Amino acid sequence: MHYEIKCSKCNYPTQNFLDFKCPKCSHPLSIKVLFDFETEKINTKDYSLWRYAKFFPYIKEKSIISLGEGWTPQVKFSENVYFKLENLNPTGSFKDRGSTILISALHEKLKEIRGYISEDSSGNAGASIAAYAARANIKAKIYVPKNVSGPKFNQIKFYGAEVVKVAGSRNKVAEEAQKSEKGKVYVGHILHPLFRDGIRSLAYEIAEQTCWHIPERVYLPVSAGTLLLGVISGFEHLVESNVIDKMPQIVACQTRQVSPLYHRFKNLPYKPPEKITSIADALVSVNPPLLNLMVEKLKEVKGEAVIVDENEIFDAFIELAQKGFFVEPSSAVAYAAYKKQVENEEVSKEDASVIVLTGSGLKTMIKP
Repeated sequence: MHYEIKCSKCNYPTQNFLDFKCPKCSHPLSIKVLFDFETEKINTKDYSLWRYAKFFPYIKEKSIISLGEGWTPQVKFSENVYFKLENLNPTGSFKDRGSTILISALHEKLKEIRGYISEDSSGNAGASIAAYAARANIKAKIYVPKNVSGPKFNQIKFYGAEVVKVAGSRNKVAEEAQKSEKGKVYVGHILHPLFRDGIRSLAYEIAEQTCWHIPERVYLPVSAGTLLLGVISGFEHLVESNVIDKMPQIVACQTRQVSPLYHRFKNLPYKPPEKITSIADALVSVNPPLLNLMVEKLKEVKGEAVIVDENEIFDAFIELAQKGFFVEPSSAVAYAAYKKQVENEEVSKEDASVIVLTGSGLKTMIKP
């Protein structure tokens, strides 16, 4: 066996790709490949995530469902700052990395059992999974918060998915999506280990595009934790394989309103707002199910957490747009955090940093 799927808590193993949580204790599952990363195994003729197909051994080549995701540009912004343009993925967000892996691994099984997929999302992941389900010709039912952003809602509808709007908290949306129905298979991107595993390709790309000279820091906006955990997993694989000699410092960036990871990481009390009014409307998980795992992994790799205020997010969003980078305000959170750390002299401008810009500005409701 070239990989294993086991519980992140009790280590119970499973082979069932339809499991989204441990069959024994209900904690999140994790996937790990059991062989080293070797640069010779990269398919350099493939300019997509699938140049790393050899490192996703549980997917057969003929099963791949792709829209050309991955291998996004890494652009030099200033002397030592690079932007990884994940907003240029096919559906406009980094979520396509998870969706291509998830749908490629599951679509044949779903057709066999005549099933359809169910997903809960604040927008981007729902749009992404709807697109890949459409490409694979399987039915998708996407559960979204009642106040979902208009452009994201439209995007999901245009891909042909059934959309269910749910009133109440983000957790309520997840509960509805997980309710049992005939033929329904829950593949929620937050909990499903296959989705999270697809995100490790991002770490491989950052490393390859910097010619294996790892930056000092990688800044990520963080909400539910799939990006954070996926990127950590990818860099860990590269370190364990002696392809790179150290982990970059992973900086988890959150808004002051939605900052459960920051507060838990710093051992501070956190009281979420009654109503989230942040312009970073893709970062809404005040009580993410993967929180314990996120804190544990971030501490393990000696990462850092930063929070930014609304004015800092807005200023970063406008500055990026006026330099030609039109991204979601949620993506601007990572740039705002970098700027804050430099201004507070917590990090040096001389250090190389990669800032992951996660989603397209075309998804925002903000008007100029």
